[in-house]
Amino acid sequence: MKWMITGLGGTLAPVLAREAASQGVEVIGWKRDEVSPDDLPASQAWLQAAQPDAIAHLGMGSPEWAGRLAAYAARHDLPFVFTSTAMVFHHVPDGPHAPQDARTAQDGYGQYKIACEDAVRSAHGGATIARIGWQIDPTQPGNNMLMALDQWQASQGHVGASRRWKPACSFMADTAQALASLLRRPVAGIVHLDSNAEEGHSFLEIVLALRASFGRAHWLVQPQDDYVHDQRLLGGEARLAALSRRLVLLSNARAS
Repeated sequence: MKWMITGLGGTLAPVLAREAASQGVEVIGWKRDEVSPDDLPASQAWLQAAQPDAIAHLGMGSPEWAGRLAAYAARHDLPFVFTSTAMVFHHVPDGPHAPQDARTAQDGYGQYKIACEDAVRSAHGGATIARIGWQIDPTQPGNNMLMALDQWQASQGHVGASRRWKPACSFMADTAQALASLLRRPVAGIVHLDSNAEEGHSFLEIVLALRASFGRAHWLVQPQDDYVHDQRLLGGEARLAALSRRLVLLSNARAS
């Protein structure tokens, strides 16, 4: 079994690669310094030579590239998973958001992901589009909630945390397991992956739990009400462990 995973130089893809390797899967990545995604003949030749059994597209790139990868997977009847984002939904109208809800993104990143989703769905009717929230990991660099909070404390002298934001989020290890499962047992269409979907913890509650669980006693946490959004991604609750399984403070709160 061989999986091609794009984005191995990023944040989540290396965690998925480790999960795949632990299951005995051979992982190959896309080496952009050798093959440009914009070079169509070279890209097709590389894919034909690599002959992956499944493709997970986590890397940043044009919607056209996402569509071409999906089209290749469709032609060869391969599982294809594309990771999208909770950011396809604006905070107005508020969530929580179901897979079939209208995508309302106002910012460039959310609109970019919408374009990628559309390109993938147009090219591969059986593709999985996995929308995910902010990822959490104690060590992985990149767009990682824990590392971002460290940076906020270092640069601002405090960590602002809204009581009125219920973020979509999950630990990277749990997301990687869910993505690996989707590659093994494909689900056509939109799949939401959010460890906060059922419990609905506020960002403030999550920040305080992270501080307690990961030795961040130096964080000066300032409760705020500046951002209001129930960002939760509904519909995939059974695919991910709830946040309270990972964070003791949240588990204790639910028990009491």
